[in-house]
Amino acid sequence: MYEPIRTKSVHTAPGTPSDFPHRSREEELDIQLAGHLAALLAVTDEIRALAPSPDLDAAAGRLAEQVARLRGGMAPVRTSSAAPEPRATALHQRAHALAGRALVVAASRADTAAAILAAERMDAHALATDPRTLASH
Repeated sequence: MYEPIRTKSVHTAPGTPSDFPHRSREEELDIQLAGHLAALLAVTDEIRALAPSPDLDAAAGRLAEQVARLRGGMAPVRTSSAAPEPRATALHQRAHALAGRALVVAASRADTAAAILAAERMDAHALATDPRTLASH
């Protein structure tokens, strides 16, 4: 009934290549997940500088591994010093939120390893901000 359009749209800018590279949904999710995990790693490093612990050291190592995996082997940038006396509770809350974002993206791309890691970090940061836990230390 209708004849297909054979000319370019009037909305296409002249000289614009129509075949520019596109990323797949999986590639976009990998980039997004790597970003969330890298942000979580940065906050984890800040917390480690304030209150070193073997658990945080292990978590930072696992986060770095996942970021490198998602970035095709490129290791994330790490910092070794903390900002001047930031509040640990605020950092744990920020880390909890970042882990939650990473969990959502990991679940949507069915990345079990990253989802488990993000869920573990959410639990650890929630525990670190729980007033009952803080009172016992």
